[in-house]
Amino acid sequence: MARGSIRRVQDTTGKSSFERVLANAAQASVVIIGLVVALAAIREGQVFLAPVTLAIVVGLMFGPLADIVEARGVPPALSAGLVVLLLIGVIALGMAIFAVPLSDWVERAPLIWDKLRMELANLQEPLESIGAFQKQLGDIFGPGGTMTVTVEDGGPVTDVALLAPAIGAQILIFLASLYFFVATREHIRVSVLSLCVSRRLRWRTAHIFNDVEQKVSRFLLSITFINLCVGIAVGFAMWAIGMPSPLLWGALAAVLNYIPYVGQGVMVVTLLFVGLGTQTGLGAILLPVGCYVVINFIEGQVITPHFIGRTMTLNPFIIFLSITFWLWAWGPVGGLVAVPVLLIGHSILTHTLPSAPVQPKRPVRRTRDMTAKDELLANAARVIREQAEEEAKEAEKPEKPDDKYVPPEGTAPTGATPAH
Repeated sequence: MARGSIRRVQDTTGKSSFERVLANAAQASVVIIGLVVALAAIREGQVFLAPVTLAIVVGLMFGPLADIVEARGVPPALSAGLVVLLLIGVIALGMAIFAVPLSDWVERAPLIWDKLRMELANLQEPLESIGAFQKQLGDIFGPGGTMTVTVEDGGPVTDVALLAPAIGAQILIFLASLYFFVATREHIRVSVLSLCVSRRLRWRTAHIFNDVEQKVSRFLLSITFINLCVGIAVGFAMWAIGMPSPLLWGALAAVLNYIPYVGQGVMVVTLLFVGLGTQTGLGAILLPVGCYVVINFIEGQVITPHFIGRTMTLNPFIIFLSITFWLWAWGPVGGLVAVPVLLIGHSILTHTLPSAPVQPKRPVRRTRDMTAKDELLANAARVIREQAEEEAKEAEKPEKPDDKYVPPEGTAPTGATPAH
């Protein structure tokens, strides 16, 4: 009895419950502080980290192409240069596609603005109601409750002049990082593997490299092909319904489709405003949006699962959180790298912390009335029941006689003889 009470009071580490709570709280605080510092570093290091990360993602995409070129005897330095030149050509082609239609829309902007003002004039009564409500709030809170808006000096030209050097520096960092990453990717792999001290760690790291390259490259190449198809379909649809500049809307749909959810939302809003400014009648205004939504629905529900496969689909909520975070951190560049970074993190976690599937020793036989969800839940319930039975059996086993108890010096209870 006395021996058991001493074991319950005294912890194996010699710490009381309060000390253990303090130790756990200190460890949690260190983790939280580390996460906050990491988030701040990611946000503040946008000028350097964003182009480098984008270069790594694009380099993983063009890695198989560089392998094909190097297999024909081309040195890695030359193959990396060809990849960079190819990417510059694609970007120049995209800018040429956007340049002419955008210049036309810039010239037509005043007319479209007048048309939008005429359409918004129909909402005069609701806006007047909002204005009256605002006036009532001002009367309630007094002069101090009114909101004052101050317009600072400067304009678009000043903003562009200030941002141009930063944008140019990021482009140079991106191109240089892409070249060196593609040219030295094998050296990077060998260097990282040489740092692994054990054979098991080296094996896992090699699998992480292979999995990341396959997943990211396959995902980006498939998404690029799908986005081209979406852009072509949207362009033809806009041309068929008489929408001006169909090539522009097709190219914009292809580019925005790289950013799931957010890109589609921006495209819908853009087509809605363009319809309001160029079309008359509710049906004609909503027709471009309807065509795009139908094309995007077919792409998301039929084409993308067929090309990418169910094994590469991630939880939509996790994808949305990743896109939201990277848009907050790095803006449009963050939206482009959100899903590839999520795939890289998923591959690292999968190989670092491998998890066994939830499968009972005696799986449930699926009947005709059972759905896949019912079968999954039944197997999970059986796993929980089997684990509970095993724990009960372990608890019923008789305890082995402990070795002779040796209490700390000077704390032996009455009747206990300390060992000498």
